[in-house]
Amino acid sequence: MSALTPELERKLDTAVERMPAFPRSVQRILELTRNINCLPKEIVAVIEKDPVMTMKIFKVINSAYYSLPTKITSIGQSVVYLGINTIKNLALGFAAAGILPRMNAAGFDIQRYLLHSLVVAGVARQLAIQFADDEADPGDCYIAGLLHDFGKVVFVQFLSAEFHDALAYAKEHSLPLHEAERKVIGVDHGVVGARLAKRWTFPAHLIDCIRDHHQPAAAPSAMLDCVRTADQLVRFREIGDSGNPWREAEAPAAAARFGNDPEDLLARLAPGSLEKIVAEAMMFAQLAGER
Repeated sequence: MSALTPELERKLDTAVERMPAFPRSVQRILELTRNINCLPKEIVAVIEKDPVMTMKIFKVINSAYYSLPTKITSIGQSVVYLGINTIKNLALGFAAAGILPRMNAAGFDIQRYLLHSLVVAGVARQLAIQFADDEADPGDCYIAGLLHDFGKVVFVQFLSAEFHDALAYAKEHSLPLHEAERKVIGVDHGVVGARLAKRWTFPAHLIDCIRDHHQPAAAPSAMLDCVRTADQLVRFREIGDSGNPWREAEAPAAAARFGNDPEDLLARLAPGSLEKIVAEAMMFAQLAGER
């Protein structure tokens, strides 16, 4: 990709600086859960100090989706029932959803974008579990999948006219959205999302994955394979909307690892896993939309 102009650099720096900070409580949960010896009480202590997260977790666990016979009223019970990984993923989802704008001038469907991102996150995690042979951490694949398109949120918020034009250009010329962004804006959402993830002090390998998910020349990795392929599978199934519809001519993102046929790969996922991921994502996206 060509170097950014000084004017675009300034615009991007300003936009990224104006984005909300990633909640410290969620960052702390991510730090704790990287330790395999993390104790549930440590997670509980962090969540209980964040009243907004506490109420959102209660809202999820007491929703019709889980249909529990009795109402859960303590974070300790929630962690025991849902498990540390699910609590971590919920915290990440809450943080991401809380930063999304309710309205935007770009004509970008934020609710369908959130659904797309949540399902990509879950599918990337499932691909890592089944096919990455311990080369990639499934939790990291979930994070990268959830945030891989977050640069689009920066565009929606602070370069809405340019992003609107990029969406229209992609549709008019049947181009992938990231290519239209480069032509219209001068940079794609992966590069911008990586800048934001760096500001949020995410680990370097996650920043690299977010930056490179539309860079064919990027050094391959299992996590990048999982995120790229998850994105393709979710667009292939038309779940949510990232502004980048599936195109029949797309080359498989990681054929050496996953093969050439998306239908075949979907059939090889653990039975019921995709349906569960989609159902949980739809439940979460609906609750997040009620904020």
